[in-house]
Amino acid sequence: MDYGLIRDLKTTTASVHDSQVDLSREGEVVYRDKGYYGTNPKGYSATMKRSARDHPLSIMDKLRNSRITKKRSPGERQYAVISRVFNASHVMVTTVRRVSVKMIFTAFGFNLYQLCTLKKQGAV
Repeated sequence: MDYGLIRDLKTTTASVHDSQVDLSREGEVVYRDKGYYGTNPKGYSATMKRSARDHPLSIMDKLRNSRITKKRSPGERQYAVISRVFNASHVMVTTVRRVSVKMIFTAFGFNLYQLCTLKKQGAV
């Protein structure tokens, strides 16, 4: 069972877009937002559709995007907690190695925070 813990982490420079980093596994369904449009993951792509000029989204595409949003929303909690509780949305160190160490400790802290939350809910 997935409890929303951070299990994999990759640190890159700021010039690398998130779509260029693929942490998915073969055969896994990957729910992604419109920023990843046009890139292919290792697993099955469930990327939201994006409209273009003079090509609006159809009703079916809007409904599909809504379903993907509902699937993605539990995964957004990690980003919200890291930025709001740990104040780690911006890092002030300059080297990739130092950022990596900082993010490893942040991920470890989030996992402890998540386990305490799950214990309060009685899930663990």
